[in-house]
Amino acid sequence: MSKPVLETTDLRRSFTQGEVTIHVLNGVNLSIQPGEIVALVGPSGSGKSTLLQAVGLLEGGFEGSIRINGVEAAALDTDARTDLRRDALGFVYQFHHLLPDFDARENVILPQMIHGALPEVARERADALLTTLGLGDRLDHRPSKLSGGEQQRVAVARALANRPPLILADEPTGNLDEKTADTVLAEFLRLVRDEGSSALIATHNERLAARMDRVVRLHEGVLG
Repeated sequence: MSKPVLETTDLRRSFTQGEVTIHVLNGVNLSIQPGEIVALVGPSGSGKSTLLQAVGLLEGGFEGSIRINGVEAAALDTDARTDLRRDALGFVYQFHHLLPDFDARENVILPQMIHGALPEVARERADALLTTLGLGDRLDHRPSKLSGGEQQRVAVARALANRPPLILADEPTGNLDEKTADTVLAEFLRLVRDEGSSALIATHNERLAARMDRVVRLHEGVLG
């Protein structure tokens, strides 16, 4: 059996507010296999975003083990953690966070250039991804000229641009109407599968979660 793309062991996170300590993650154990798409379900405030921040190596303060592609994140210095995040992870958020002064194509080219891709290779990859997502006639449009669903499609293409083993998505359709959310999620899942990536997708929508390979539920800081 191949090694997990993501494996957390006894992952914990607490916050202190005055004299009160709030335990958000209470020993999360999670394993995601290559090519697997997992829905992370839980009510607002259950710690879904905190868990994604942890496995996304976006902030410290966590206890326990996070292994990404077999690499133990706790053993890495800041530069090495940045490299691992750049090389192994892609991110899709509820709000697209596109660069407003760049068009759709450029928003997908830039992360590839940062990763070391040649300009012509990055452009070809961007065009292919965006066309697959139905944006072949919107490549030179800036975010302000795109609909909400189109903006989120660009964000999906950007997350997959460098072919990361693992995509992390935090309520990626939460800012869209139901019909658009269904369409964007279907395209997202299809593209992730076609690219051979894995994904951990946080959502409160049970109907959307049911379309993924597996559902894990976060309750009182542990997965069930």
